[in-house]
Amino acid sequence: MQLNEEKVNYILHKYKEMFDTLEQYDKTREWPIGKERIDITLSRKTILKLRRIKEKTGKNISNIIEKALEKL
Repeated sequence: MQLNEEKVNYILHKYKEMFDTLEQYDKTREWPIGKERIDITLSRKTILKLRRIKEKTGKNISNIIEKALEKL
């Protein structure tokens, strides 16, 4: 099956995230998939804000942070 340039570009665009993941694996030999626990230091004010958002939305704090970072 021969792919034309338009079809190749469509596939690259549609599965861009997967290609980026595979490229990252090729560079580091680590899968950038999954979760990992880390220790971070936040101000008390930030922690209180995160807890209020958690109570209001019912989401856990790590999900709140991840969603906020996706918007950047």
